[in-house]
Amino acid sequence: MTEPDRCRLYLITPPQLDPADFRDTLASALDAGDVACVQLRLKDVDDDVIRRAADILRPVAQQRDVALIMNDRPDLAVETGCDGVHVGQEDASYADARRLLGPDSIVGVTCHQSRDLAMTAAEAGADYVAFGAFYASGTKKPKHRADPAILSWWSELMETPCVAIGGITVENAPALITAGADFLSVVAGVWSHPEGPAAAVKAFNAVMEKIAAAQ
Repeated sequence: MTEPDRCRLYLITPPQLDPADFRDTLASALDAGDVACVQLRLKDVDDDVIRRAADILRPVAQQRDVALIMNDRPDLAVETGCDGVHVGQEDASYADARRLLGPDSIVGVTCHQSRDLAMTAAEAGADYVAFGAFYASGTKKPKHRADPAILSWWSELMETPCVAIGGITVENAPALITAGADFLSVVAGVWSHPEGPAAAVKAFNAVMEKIAAAQ
C-alpha cells in the first residue's frame, strides 16, 4: 500500500457475519465509493469458518480492485489467496508474516500509540502502520488510546502510510484526516450506519474529498 493522494477507507468486517448473507452487503458498500481494502476479522471461530468466509468474500473485493486483508493469520492469508495480512503486537511477527507472504503482499502492523513500534515496523518494511484507538469503540474494548498528534508527527516524518483505527465515524473522521491519516479503518461506522453501509461509504468519501480539496 503506497501513500495515497488523499485519505481512503480501510474497512473491517463486522465481528459476526454469515459470509453468504454478507456478500451482497459488502458488494453494495464497495460499489458505493472508493475503498482501499477490506480486512477479514473473525475472532473465536474455527479456521474452517475463516476459510469459508475468505473464499466467499475474496472475489467480491478483488473483482473491484479492493485488497482483501486477513487479520492475524499469515498462514491463512496465503492459503486463501488474500492480498495481505494485518498483524498485532501479540500475533505473528512482521518478519514471520513477510516470510510467509513474500515481498509482493501487503503486511500491516498494529502499533497502538507507540512511535517506537511504528518506526521499527516501517524500517523492517511494513506496508503500513496502524495507530489507535482514537475513539471509544463498540467493536472491541481498546487497550490503548492514541492522540491525533501522532498522525501528524508520522506523516511529516515517514513515507510509510498510517492507518487510524478505533471508533471512527463520519462525524469524527475529519480530525483524523486533517491530522494526516492515510487510511481510516472503520467497522461500525459503516456497517451500523443508520442509512446503511453504502450511504456510509459515500459519506466518508465526501468528507475525504472535501478535506483533500481544501488542503
